[in-house]
Amino acid sequence: METCLKDDGMHIVILSGGSGKRLWPLSNEVRSKQFIKAFKNHRGEYESMVERVYRGIKTAAPDAHITVTTLEGQTSQLLNQLGEGVDICTEPVRRDTFPAVSLACLYLKDRLGVSRDEAVVVCPVDPYVDDDYFTCLKEIGEKALSSSRNLILMGIKPTYPSEKYGYILTDKNTGAVSFKEKPDLPSAEKLLKEGALWNGGIFGFKLGYLLDIVKERTGATAYEELRTGYSSLEPISIDYAVAEKEKSIGVVTYEGEWKDLGTWNMFTEAMSGNCMGKVKTDDTCENTHIINELDIPLLAMGLKNTVIAVGADGILVADKGRSSHMKPYVEELSEPIRYAEKSWGSYRVLDATENSLTVKVTLLPGHSMNYHSHLRRDEIWNVIEGEGKAIVDDKEIPIKAGDSIVLPKGTKHTVKAVTTLQIMEIQTGKDIDAEDKIKY
Repeated sequence: METCLKDDGMHIVILSGGSGKRLWPLSNEVRSKQFIKAFKNHRGEYESMVERVYRGIKTAAPDAHITVTTLEGQTSQLLNQLGEGVDICTEPVRRDTFPAVSLACLYLKDRLGVSRDEAVVVCPVDPYVDDDYFTCLKEIGEKALSSSRNLILMGIKPTYPSEKYGYILTDKNTGAVSFKEKPDLPSAEKLLKEGALWNGGIFGFKLGYLLDIVKERTGATAYEELRTGYSSLEPISIDYAVAEKEKSIGVVTYEGEWKDLGTWNMFTEAMSGNCMGKVKTDDTCENTHIINELDIPLLAMGLKNTVIAVGADGILVADKGRSSHMKPYVEELSEPIRYAEKSWGSYRVLDATENSLTVKVTLLPGHSMNYHSHLRRDEIWNVIEGEGKAIVDDKEIPIKAGDSIVLPKGTKHTVKAVTTLQIMEIQTGKDIDAEDKIKY
């Protein structure tokens, strides 16, 4: 048994670059599933998956340094939920887990000055787990430093034979580790009898180990070099690119709660309560979960095994068993994104016509928009809550609830929130789109 070291010098990389289609309509390309706030913390406040994982790591390993990898378009959302101090490594495009981990490791080397001998633990952002999971992450980092093994994995003790997960099997005689990806049910039952573990997608190693593999597979030795050619990289998982080729592997077993919240069916199993938002159900509803993010009442009666999700981007009503098959149908919906959280606050599209757009904008205290103008649209700002300062053609104007500002096309403008500021923004004109913006 390897001796445990202190977690000094341990770096944890959280992979947070998932797409937004499996939990539609509350997730989209900007707001992926890890940002949906549906889980209560110890203070009774709702938090998201990324907040939950980040908090758990900081509690179990307070000295560990955390870097989050994400798509460029999700950076503002991360800053909004985790704060301005979080370290973020951005992917220009989505390219599966091996390119993401490769970019993160070069980021650690070049941007943070991490040495080759320091431990790195890579983990996904979206499992629902208990506190022992985060202690286990710390143990994996310790073993990556102290063990003679090149790669340390987390194996999760299965609670049932699943066809959805990959398995790790350790030979009792030789200690050799092998993998079985998503077996059929009879094979899964056999694997459980042989002591196989679910593959949790967690990898621990010394930084130099992965840097050598990155150089071998991509030729890149620097962060900017890999980032420049990132779109041409092969989309491949770290399981296939690294783990299944490695012979020197150690496994740490985790026996606590673990759920992969990749579908509405699994997501609702971890929700804090059956209903969120303005929801009323009668006493004949069974195993029904409802999230309503709109400020309108929702009444459900006589529903069984159903999930209802209501958001600015649409409404889902689905049998829980069918909800895992929704992705191809969602891909056919090409509506523009109507809700997003940013580092400065959030926006929600309330109404859209051919020549107008009504948007509710929330600015957090001390934050502001870019100073900009539009060529093809006029805007009217109606302040509905809070106080702030508007800058219109270089003139500062104090604003408060009840004030209105008219901004004809071509007017340079921005606003800074003194307190939390809510503005109803009415845009009028032809060809209203996000590209119609000149920044100053």
